Amino acid sequence: MRHTPELNSARWRKSTYSNTNGGSCVEVADDFPGLVPVRDSKDPRGPTLLIPAAAWTAFVASLKDQS
Repeated sequence: MRHTPELNSARWRKSTYSNTNGGSCVEVADDFPGLVPVRDSKDPRGPTLLIPAAAWTAFVASLKDQS
């Protein structure tokens, strides 16, 4: 059985590339070993994706390679 982390006390952060105009943005929370919680900043009470940390690292690296 998988354990779902408690996210009520999570400290969420937006990308430094985000603006304040309400555009599309995600937030991530740190301090969850092995996982990266991700949510839509426009819907903070909505669903949260739990991404394996290695997959998130690969995703971010691929974005950096595109720029």
